Amino acid sequence: MDKKKVLIVEDENDIAHLIQYNLEKAGYACEVAMTGEAGLAALSKHAVDLILLDVMLPGVDGLEVCRRIKQNPKLQYIPVMMLTAKGEEVDRIVGLELGADDYVVKPFSPRELVLRVKAIMRRLDGKVSSSETFHVGDLAVDFSKIQVCIKNKPVNLTAKEFELLTTLIKAKGRVLSREHLLDAIWGYDEAAEIQTRTVDVHIRTLRKKLKAEAVKIVTVKGYGYRFNAQE
Repeated sequence: MDKKKVLIVEDENDIAHLIQYNLEKAGYACEVAMTGEAGLAALSKHAVDLILLDVMLPGVDGLEVCRRIKQNPKLQYIPVMMLTAKGEEVDRIVGLELGADDYVVKPFSPRELVLRVKAIMRRLDGKVSSSETFHVGDLAVDFSKIQVCIKNKPVNLTAKEFELLTTLIKAKGRVLSREHLLDAIWGYDEAAEIQTRTVDVHIRTLRKKLKAEAVKIVTVKGYGYRFNAQE
């Protein structure tokens, strides 16, 4: 069985090799790029399963690299975990709004980093494999092709946005708490305030992309969200 491949985009040599050492010890194949440009070049040459992306890169910074990845139809479904020394909430929210799937603030525990990587890989392995499709109004979701269309026109969602929409749809009208969504999609066992904001940010960007169909994602004040499949 082929090893899952991780692209590490980090300009600090010691940190890059620390991450590489721990991930390879955990059974992953790794490639290191020291600049944003080198990371984008690596992605154009071969496929990877996950990108660990530092924010403070020379030249093209991590936020711009993330933006380009999520705007590229061939790359946008690759999960991106941001590595940042910036602990302020606004910096994390910007990364999430650009489509990042997770973030780790430096200095971080290598063990925690590996556990988060494993959680993302487990979710990738657990993708729906049936040919089931879902239709309501102008919205069509193909779970096996990981494709969303509105009026037969594709809607470009990130991996986390697609997982979030799928989880809400499959709840069949039940209200899902932020804590439940964090555990099911991000693998967080505890819901700190910044983590619950992660759900809200992804709901907001998902609604923007769904446009008129966004009304089907209903906010239940003080609790969470549900998907209204009624016409």
